[in-house]
Amino acid sequence: MSIIWFLWGLVQVAIGFYLIFPILLLLIHLFVPKRKPVTSKNVTEADYALIVTAYQQVEQLPDVVASILRINYSNYLVYIVADNCDISTLHFADERVIVLRPETVLASNTRSHFYAINHFRRPHERLAIIDSDNLLDSEFLNELNPLFDQGYAAVQGVRKAKNLDSVYACLDAARDIYYHFYDGRLLFEDGSSATLSGSGMAFTVALYKEALGALDVSGAGFDKILQNAIVTRGQRIAFNEHAVVYDEKTSESDQLVKQRSRWINTWFRYFKFGFALVFKGVTGFNWNQLLFGFVLLRPPLFIFLIISVFFMFLNLLINPLVSLLWLGGLLLFVTGFLIPLFHESVDRRIIRSLTSIPVFMYYQVVSLLKAKKANKISVATKHNYRKAP
Repeated sequence: MSIIWFLWGLVQVAIGFYLIFPILLLLIHLFVPKRKPVTSKNVTEADYALIVTAYQQVEQLPDVVASILRINYSNYLVYIVADNCDISTLHFADERVIVLRPETVLASNTRSHFYAINHFRRPHERLAIIDSDNLLDSEFLNELNPLFDQGYAAVQGVRKAKNLDSVYACLDAARDIYYHFYDGRLLFEDGSSATLSGSGMAFTVALYKEALGALDVSGAGFDKILQNAIVTRGQRIAFNEHAVVYDEKTSESDQLVKQRSRWINTWFRYFKFGFALVFKGVTGFNWNQLLFGFVLLRPPLFIFLIISVFFMFLNLLINPLVSLLWLGGLLLFVTGFLIPLFHESVDRRIIRSLTSIPVFMYYQVVSLLKAKKANKISVATKHNYRKAP
């Protein structure tokens, strides 16, 4: 019987830890020396390959390419990998844009990336991963360079909302703000690594080949495998909140369910990486690996929030004092969640959308029920086409 109570307590501690994890990151941040702004010391522009991956849909590619061609940078080539796409309408006059259409369907981000790498027109030093619905800020590459020049081989930028046309898009944007603040900025500034977001990220070509070259990754989640490979090697993933790409947010419930089903599926497939990193961090006294391992083990927000509320009410019957601890943990989490949202730069529509979180969580639960077959239901999120302003 004592073993059952021990396991019950252990499970509660494990879930409760993630309720206060954002506040812990903030507290650690208070004691970490602040990083000074850095600028690139190199006069010569590094050579980038910008890889844009598209699956079945090409409608937004002209806008994506137009935003790339407007960036304040000259030393790059754009490789569009149009997987299972009709490219008859794609015509780009600029010779820096190379359209590639694989002979067979790849249905995989990494396969598309390596298809581009294998068709590089020249030996690029760095590559950046761009989604087919992203728009680039004009200083995107210039913001990446200083961190590469410092010796980092992987840099994650920020994916800001391109559209806030529905409550779902606003809540999707709120989620991104939360993760960019804690899993991006604070993790990196606290001495660990930023998590990868799937796009708006850049690597040295050598690191990307080393990390994924021997693997054939299918389905969603290549970024989970990639970040684990980088941190396992003892390297850190840098973060720059000024390296911005504008990302299309899910605006309809059907899009939300399919996208979240894939994301939840990837957590169940890859959270095991966290155990190995925590072990390596402890045995090797590596703070980067230890902290990042805890992040990989963390369940999706809605899962541990639902479990936390359930534990709180269950403890009303078992131990009311512990129930109060759960209530305190939930209040700390809400406080931590709101801190990055109540910033002057955050669109007020995002703040107003927070009242619809219960509806958003309902669709997350629906996504959970479909997660097992997520990669069979859809390969990529299909967005309604909107002409860029």
